Amino acid sequence: MTPTTYLGLHLRFILPPILLVGLLAYRRPAASWGRVPFAGLGVILVLAVGYTTPWDNLLIEQGVWTYGGGVTAAHVWAAPIGEYLFFILQPLLVALWLYNLDIPTEGGLRIPIGTRALGLVAGLAVVAVGVGLVLSGPSTLYLGAILGWAGPILAIQWAFGWPHLLRAWKAVAAGIGVPTVYLWAVDWYAITNGLWTLSDTYTVGIAPFGLPIEEALFFFITNAFIVQGLVLYLWLVDQWPTVAPDVRAAVPPAFEKLCPSRTPVAATETEGGEDRDRTAT
Repeated sequence: MTPTTYLGLHLRFILPPILLVGLLAYRRPAASWGRVPFAGLGVILVLAVGYTTPWDNLLIEQGVWTYGGGVTAAHVWAAPIGEYLFFILQPLLVALWLYNLDIPTEGGLRIPIGTRALGLVAGLAVVAVGVGLVLSGPSTLYLGAILGWAGPILAIQWAFGWPHLLRAWKAVAAGIGVPTVYLWAVDWYAITNGLWTLSDTYTVGIAPFGLPIEEALFFFITNAFIVQGLVLYLWLVDQWPTVAPDVRAAVPPAFEKLCPSRTPVAATETEGGEDRDRTAT
């Protein structure tokens, strides 16, 4: 039976792959699992909900997209409950997929200030392009809103460690690419079957294979947020013990507990497989 509601879409297309990649990560000794990767996922979830909620609701209020009759139930602000669920389910799907991959954490945290500045400038350039598109006319509003909203996060991530993202490019590319293609297909299904409709006024009208380029960009960028954030976080945790003691002293003790040493922790497993810590730290 094909889903005709937002909740049905989650139950049919989003929850099953989450369970699948989660089970694979749990059962594979080489996968990332335990307090360190899940602490990082928790931070990503908080940021995803907090940063996306106002942006998403303002675009819905503007009429950038609308929902079909009977597709949504309760709304909070302008967004339906299913939208908020997606803010949580998408990071879960992408993170658990990423944790099945080999995620490099080698390389010191010291990066020249000029190198960091390049990443910052690149992210701010994305903001500038986005603002320009928003101001250029209604047809580029959604495209510009995505870039303008994405730029600050990209600037922070790239300024912090774009050289490490290049070192870990295989994990980054696979981590972003596979779930992006899958979510493109899910979004195409939803649009094709009228679960939601993008406004002709606020989009450029380019839709290869029926998927508007704005939607394709949105899923690519949001998945990049998740993957880059987690790859950088795992790198930071693994390399943190090499940081000067005076810098480490300024950080809350809770973070120190995540990275007590640089010696890889052997895979541990309780009786019945209840809890394990198979991180790279």
